[in-house]
Amino acid sequence: MTETSCRRILLKISGEALMGQGDFGIDPQVIRRVATDIKDLTELGVQVGLVIGGGNIFRGEGLAKSGIERATGDHIGMLATVMNALAMQDALTKIGVKAHTMSAIRMEPVCELFERRRAAELLQAGEVVIFSGGTGNPFFTTDSAASLRAIEIDADLLIKATKVDGVYSADPVKDPDAVFYPQLSYDRALAEGLKVMDATAIVLCRDNGMPLRVMNINEKGALVRLMQGEEIGSLVESGD
Repeated sequence: MTETSCRRILLKISGEALMGQGDFGIDPQVIRRVATDIKDLTELGVQVGLVIGGGNIFRGEGLAKSGIERATGDHIGMLATVMNALAMQDALTKIGVKAHTMSAIRMEPVCELFERRRAAELLQAGEVVIFSGGTGNPFFTTDSAASLRAIEIDADLLIKATKVDGVYSADPVKDPDAVFYPQLSYDRALAEGLKVMDATAIVLCRDNGMPLRVMNINEKGALVRLMQGEEIGSLVESGD
């Protein structure tokens, strides 16, 4: 075990990141690679909480556009996050990592109901805790759930792992002139409408002093290097 920059983190992974090159679902190779990266973190002594979106299966907002009531669509999306959480739990268990899934919605035959103190005890014991079911309420994204859980478990850092290597002034895929921001404030992210997290999630982080790191989940070993002090991705925190 080596010295790391964080004692405890909350890692937010989009459901789409698990698709690999597919159009939906979970790519087994991708989930195994992500699980291996998480294992490397635990071997450094970092306590890991995890939130996975459900966009690779269903997106509540997208279902609403198709005519399904928004609240119903969001509940379907919450169930999709539970499916992803169970898949990640299985992948972690198979490589020797103790993992525990908790849900914001009651489904005890499948996984345990979220309880803050219980989650903290599991993290302290070295288990990876996967938080599913969003916040348990419609109209809130998994970004908001990740911010909320990071604050509740007293994480040192919230990491949003995406398909891009940080925060840009515009979509770097569509705009070759997009400017990369290695560091910026919550207020600037809100004022400029930057696609960091949704506004509710950013305000939660800002008002509770939770630093946010945005980085590329597809860069192997990047999480470990970040915990060892390397500047990777973009840091969003208080200040100018």
